[in-house]
Parts: sequence; structure tokens; C-alpha cells
Amino acid sequence: MTYKSEIRIQTSGDGDMVDLSAHTADCIRTSGIRDGFCSVHVAGSTAAITTIEFEPGLKEDFPAALERLAARSADYAHNRTWGDGNGFSHVRASILGPGIVVPIWEGHPVLGQWQQPVLVECDNRPRQRTIFLTVVGE
Repeated sequence: MTYKSEIRIQTSGDGDMVDLSAHTADCIRTSGIRDGFCSVHVAGSTAAITTIEFEPGLKEDFPAALERLAARSADYAHNRTWGDGNGFSHVRASILGPGIVVPIWEGHPVLGQWQQPVLVECDNRPRQRTIFLTVVGE
């Protein structure tokens, strides 16, 4: 059995993180699937999906770590080609990846107590993002 849902989220630009826990749990509950998995995927090359403890300290630490990993001020061939200044955005999103898979056990997402699925906006401007949730199982 398969169940599909999509949500649209307006971000505020680079570094914005949006907790997807409620959306994921609602999708799983609505699907009626008791055991299986839920794929959470963002369409676009400058956004990512990951898990993190969604708390104020890490909401500050995580973008700072991404800055150290793929600095906005670095020289990116993408910027020379397109002139849009978001080469760092593509690199960060590629490192993190566009999606995750969350196991479903007895109708509930299998996540740690301090582990939330999140959308990470890597682009240098606000964007409208579409998140695709696909639940597969029995």
C-alpha cells in the first residue's frame, strides 16, 4: 500500500530550518499504514532534508557548521557561470541531501526523543518549497 502527500513551505532564506515532525506524523497517521517507511523529500537543488534536535542552540550551531564546511565567501565556479551568488547553497544542499527515510513501527515514526526531521533552506533568498511525503507499507 502507498500513500502520498505534499506540503508547501515558505522559507525565510539561507539557514532557515523548519521542523517537519508534525507533518510527518500526520501523513503517517492519515495513511493508515502500521509498518513500513515514510520518505520525506524536498524538490530543488538548494534545499535539504535531515534530522536534528530542533532546539535554539542547534538552530544556531548548524548553520555555523555549514558556513565552515561550505563558506558563502568561497570562490564557486557556479557563481562565475550564473552570477546568482548561491554556489554555496548548491554545495550545502548536496552534502546534506534532498531526503530521508523514516521507518514506521506500529503506526508511529521511528525517531529518537530528540530527533526531528527538518527542512534546511540553503538558498541565499526566501523560497517556496514543496515537500513530498510517501508512505509505503502494510
